[in-house]
Amino acid sequence: MNPTRDPAWHSRLFWLLAFAVLLWPLLVLTEFQPWVLLQPDSLRPTLRFVGDFFPPKLEPGFLWTVALETWRTVAMATAGITLALLLAVPLTLLSVRVLSISALTGRMAPFGAALRLAVGWLLVLLRSVPELVWALVFVRVVGLGPTSGVLAIALTYAGMLGKVYAEILESGEPAATQALLRHGAGRLQAFFYGLLPQNAGELTSYTVYRWECAIRSSAVLGFVGAGGLGQHMDASMKMFNGSEVSTMLLVFMGLVWLADCTSAWLRKGLA
Repeated sequence: MNPTRDPAWHSRLFWLLAFAVLLWPLLVLTEFQPWVLLQPDSLRPTLRFVGDFFPPKLEPGFLWTVALETWRTVAMATAGITLALLLAVPLTLLSVRVLSISALTGRMAPFGAALRLAVGWLLVLLRSVPELVWALVFVRVVGLGPTSGVLAIALTYAGMLGKVYAEILESGEPAATQALLRHGAGRLQAFFYGLLPQNAGELTSYTVYRWECAIRSSAVLGFVGAGGLGQHMDASMKMFNGSEVSTMLLVFMGLVWLADCTSAWLRKGLA
């Protein structure tokens, strides 16, 4: 017997072939044809379009406009995430089973179970509607501008944050929380002294990640009139001004890097 041979190569090969068999009809159904990009009729305009990105536009007046729109974009994302947190945190506390006092005896009370189910469906509803659709609705209600973007991010991300927060808290060690509840502590006390300390790092990391996603979402929302850097990028792309688009893409890369640094710094502080 060859000791260098992987003993599980049969199963690995089987699942690899099974994945290929399942993936092929999906690629055919979506008409996935990447080789079209290498055809001369496609390659020439692609290279011309990419070439327009260099060099980025660095004129002082344009950079000042980009700085203002970047600040507006970050403010939109931050305000949206803040409102999402105000919605998600109480919904999370209502949906987490480990914080249920009646569940300590084994089966949750009917009212608590029904409330938990209703909150779960509300979170499903909030995150099922894309923020782009919410933005289109709010643009008609409140008009063009950042307000519609903030509200769209708040509703969609409230559903996402509430769902993941609940899963993180449910996956933690429940012994300390249950001990607090059994000895007369309230739900908030059990949360702050039992669940939060052991899950603070993961909750913080996911929140910062969602803030990063909200920044990118705010750019997309700008294409439907929600304001910010995305709206300015939409105008530049319609004018085929690649140098302006390149500068704004570099700004987005810097914002993502800033979010990564913020997440690492917060996790280190909570460690």
